Amino acid sequence: MKILIVEDDAALNNGIALSLAGDSTIQAYSIAEAEDKLDAGIDLIILDINLPDGNGIDLCKKIRKTSSVPIIFLTANDMEIDIVTGLESGADDYITKPFSLAVLRARINTVARRRQSGGNKFEEGGFSFDFDNMLFYADNVSVELSKTEQRLLKLLVANRGVTLSRDLLIDRVWTDGAEFVEENALSVTVKRLRKKLPGIPLKTVYGLGYVWEK
Repeated sequence: MKILIVEDDAALNNGIALSLAGDSTIQAYSIAEAEDKLDAGIDLIILDINLPDGNGIDLCKKIRKTSSVPIIFLTANDMEIDIVTGLESGADDYITKPFSLAVLRARINTVARRRQSGGNKFEEGGFSFDFDNMLFYADNVSVELSKTEQRLLKLLVANRGVTLSRDLLIDRVWTDGAEFVEENALSVTVKRLRKKLPGIPLKTVYGLGYVWEK
């Protein structure tokens, strides 16, 4: 693979490049440098968020306007809202510092496999979700989901293993500009998902929110 590493910490950038010795790596230390080195031959981008000349999230959004190249954020920003914002900007994965180079390598392989099999699809434990074509199956039985249910499901699946707060879910799922959302709207939508997709690994974290368990 041809991997673009965008990281302003020279030591870390070099360390990542050395750990990916089996691949072709291109190193950049700023957004301007990254934009100069972006081309159709790049297979994956490792992107820091806090860069000297701007924000990696903004660069990710810009890239997504013209390219679906896999992007993995690598950053010290480890708050829940940072992770969700990063993923929703179009990134395929989000790794917080400090991290293991072995874990980074594994995440790269996972993202590459997922992209090869269809980036907006999810298959696990008898469930098959195709968000692009709005096709949802549980044990090979077709299930019809509302737009709201689809948005909630996609957000939960995209953040597997991360507990998402009720406030964050309401803010991200009900994005139609409504000034008021019924207090129990989220609970009702979760209940409907569980009824339509029996056995989904969606756990209630009392006092916090919900998590799609890995």
